[in-house]
Amino acid sequence: MATTSENQAGSFRLGMLIYDTRYRSMTIQVVFMFLFMAGAVWLIDNTITNLSALGKDFNFGFLDVRAGYDINQRLIEYTNDSSHGRAWAVGLLNTLLLALFSCVTATVIGVIAGVLRLSKNWIISQLMNLYVEMFRNVPVLLWIVIIFAVLTEATPAPNAFRGENPTASMLFFDTVAITNRGVYVPGPLFTQSLGAINLGVISVSINFLLISAVVIGSIYANIRLRRHASAVQEATGDRPVTWWKSLLILFAPLIAVLAALGFHLDYPTLQGFNFQGGSYMRNSFTAMWLALSVYTGAFIAENVRAGILAISKGQTEAAFALGLRPNRTMNLVILPQALRVIIPPLISQYLNITKNTSLGIAVGYMDMRSTLGGITLNQTGRELECMLLLMVTYLTASLIISGAMNVYNNSVKLKER
Repeated sequence: MATTSENQAGSFRLGMLIYDTRYRSMTIQVVFMFLFMAGAVWLIDNTITNLSALGKDFNFGFLDVRAGYDINQRLIEYTNDSSHGRAWAVGLLNTLLLALFSCVTATVIGVIAGVLRLSKNWIISQLMNLYVEMFRNVPVLLWIVIIFAVLTEATPAPNAFRGENPTASMLFFDTVAITNRGVYVPGPLFTQSLGAINLGVISVSINFLLISAVVIGSIYANIRLRRHASAVQEATGDRPVTWWKSLLILFAPLIAVLAALGFHLDYPTLQGFNFQGGSYMRNSFTAMWLALSVYTGAFIAENVRAGILAISKGQTEAAFALGLRPNRTMNLVILPQALRVIIPPLISQYLNITKNTSLGIAVGYMDMRSTLGGITLNQTGRELECMLLLMVTYLTASLIISGAMNVYNNSVKLKER
């Protein structure tokens, strides 16, 4: 014991940085940090030297230069006289729009397919198995091209809807037209406008902000109502009837705001050689949306199936013993517990969708990859700057999605008492 105490109280020696477990981990981390910093310095210096040899510098001034090209889909005002920076913003919004639509649709498809794959009906389970194996084992780029080709070649031209005996007709009471140029659907219009807020890069409609605030507030109020009902159920054993209150909270404020703003639909009509009015979805957007949804939905279906199988069969048997029907058992007992298994891989699928939107260049979808990483890069010759901006933008979007989903994952995970 005296020898050990003397060794611990002895003077510090350099050899202890390697052989003493108290310092070894810190030494390794410091060494790797210096190696990483040295590598980064070498890479930056080498890049600057090569750029100087080519007569180039490193700056982002090109973002203020006139773009000079058109973008076929835009959510904000844009012309060919706008800057490359605004073209980047238009492409970014197109990327986020496609990612949002695809994530929602893929989740719905994946959950339904994952549950049905465990069905006791042999035909249904085998059909879902066929769907999963067919879509997830073929590259998503092929599905994008195939769906785009079908939408372009197998749908009628606008002139097929005209004449006394048209060869094509609109759907859903003459409100939707599917053509080889795109899909025309009713678009929202307001007779009352509250104006817009100019944020520099984009202008945000106050009508949109008001409707979004009402929707978010209604959802939050409904969550509080359901939590209150759950608290009453735990305290008394009886759950209050809340379905009509939920419907009232979710829809009454929204309907009131839409009525006050004079909401109505603008229906597409055939005028001249094309449809006018309503909202227009290009075949490139529709193909990307469908392909990413069904492709990623196949992977989400497997995640859902794995999450359900991870729950003990005793949970299902206990629910049946209490008199719960199979669909109520799935919604109230199995799926809530399976979420802790489903959510982590689901985050990866959402990130894959966001990054796979860059494949839109194959069918002419003008996302961020096509604008900043395509036309802008070719026109300005700023390869390094454009690629860095693309990397930072995709990284930021991925971190935001991952962070939001991790917050949700923490809210649904099992909490020990």
